[in-house]
Amino acid sequence: MAYHTKIKNKILGISIGITYLCFGIIKFFPNVSPAEELAENTISMLTFGLIPDQISLLVLASWETLVGIFIILNWQKKIVLNLAIIHILFTFSPLFLFSEQIFDFKTLSVTLLGQYIFKNIIILSSLIVLRIEAIKQSSVSSKKGIRVQISNNQLHLANKN
Repeated sequence: MAYHTKIKNKILGISIGITYLCFGIIKFFPNVSPAEELAENTISMLTFGLIPDQISLLVLASWETLVGIFIILNWQKKIVLNLAIIHILFTFSPLFLFSEQIFDFKTLSVTLLGQYIFKNIIILSSLIVLRIEAIKQSSVSSKKGIRVQISNNQLHLANKN
């Protein structure tokens, strides 16, 4: 991978990781996140009310914080990027579940909560770019005579001899 591409991917990964970290950490503190109520309502709707709001918010805060840390530190890159993509796709569900909170139908505009969701298009695009690069990187590694094996959540690299 070219030097400039590596630098671009590092910058992209760190910025996405910091974003996840910031949005995750604020969810640990009640009434701090502007999307707290929407997150609780969305998770409640998606889980048919089986998970209490406080627990769902704690799980979401932990998930987002850990994803941020793992992306920044480049740990378990493919797995974490997959989890982040799944997460970010679910953030679009309020567009359908709670459209009255996302769109102001009187003025034909998007509410602040809607803007909060639509910014995730940028995050999703960045995560996809990072995921594609991770796939390319692993295929290049295997072509260079390096055997990549994952077992017991550990990455093992060895010559193909």
